[in-house]
Amino acid sequence: MRVAFYQSSPIYGEVEYNLFTALNAMGSSRADLYVLPELFSTGYLFGSRRELAELAEPIPAGPTTRSLVEFCRAEDCAIVAGIAEVAGRGSVRKYFNSAVFVGPRGLVANYRKTHLFNLEKKWFDAGDSGFSVHTFRGARIGVMICFDWVYPEAARILALKGADVVCHPSNLVLPFCQAAMVTRSLENRVFTITTNRVGKEKRGKIEIPFSGMSQIVDPFGNVLRRAPRTGEKLAAVDIHPARARDKRFTPGNDLFKDRRPQFYRDLVR
Repeated sequence: MRVAFYQSSPIYGEVEYNLFTALNAMGSSRADLYVLPELFSTGYLFGSRRELAELAEPIPAGPTTRSLVEFCRAEDCAIVAGIAEVAGRGSVRKYFNSAVFVGPRGLVANYRKTHLFNLEKKWFDAGDSGFSVHTFRGARIGVMICFDWVYPEAARILALKGADVVCHPSNLVLPFCQAAMVTRSLENRVFTITTNRVGKEKRGKIEIPFSGMSQIVDPFGNVLRRAPRTGEKLAAVDIHPARARDKRFTPGNDLFKDRRPQFYRDLVR
């Protein structure tokens, strides 16, 4: 399976431009699975929940999801991409920081971010989808979004559900994630694809710089591809998802068979 990330530099609010740029970049290099950043089509720094409401789209009926599906049908591939989602109607509308997983047949899954970061709590509703794993071309794919990285339970539950590959759309601003995701790959024996963005966004007195360094990591903690801190970048690599199903850490240790959940109960109190 050939997997790829596209590290982009979206312009806030320019949905059509950001979508066109991503589709054009993906079309330049063949892959079975592409991962785009968190909120790749809208940009990140919403001025208010009202601004978010103007840019959020329903899933799968919104134009961004439909365009991604059309690309997948034409190119016979799958995409995981971060999107601002609106769900419900009227006064009961909710807004989620979501990631769609789409393929040639349409929407496969919609993950809503579980752990909101900082200002996101002013804009978005907490995700309610939970974590799920779905199969594409024999590979078992799980999804988490950006700040989920700081909670090892997120990657672990995906691995326990059988994920071979964890797709991780992100808008990273802190300096810790890329190294932490190497550990997430190693401790769960999974491939991880962290797709970050680059550039800055400034709204009023708030300016946020993004850290780039998108990466693909194998189940042994090896960084197979990593983008620079600045600049847009599409990178692809061939992987063998079945390698993630061997959980042996040493000849005498299996990472999952050696777990002792009876002593972990305090984690979910």
